[in-house]
Amino acid sequence: MVALLNEALSGIDRPRFQDLQAAVSRCCEAQGIRRPSKATLYHYLSVAPVPAYRWADLPAAVQRSLHNLDEDTWVPARQVVFAAFNYGDVHAISFASGLPWLALYQADRVRGWRPKSHALLRAVMTGRGI
Repeated sequence: MVALLNEALSGIDRPRFQDLQAAVSRCCEAQGIRRPSKATLYHYLSVAPVPAYRWADLPAAVQRSLHNLDEDTWVPARQVVFAAFNYGDVHAISFASGLPWLALYQADRVRGWRPKSHALLRAVMTGRGI
């Protein structure tokens, strides 16, 4: 069931939650286990795995926003979004805006946002339907 969830959540666009819940319910019925509650599924969104990027493979603008990292460091996508919006220029923000929806969703819940940067992230999320 976790593999099904991770696959459904890994896309660029946010899946309809009703479709996600229905797929999980079908999977649980097939395995003979109790389906998780809606609250459990929503909680999983905040801890589900997101892609990680090697610092050296990121664009230069994003690298500058993620200062003091070794080139072999792997950075979770939610941290790329947080750093790009808080400390990056327009190129870093543009790159981060195009990351998978779950990275933006999880970054939105990270502490330490600058108010204007967080507002910009929320505007991007609204525009993408997240």
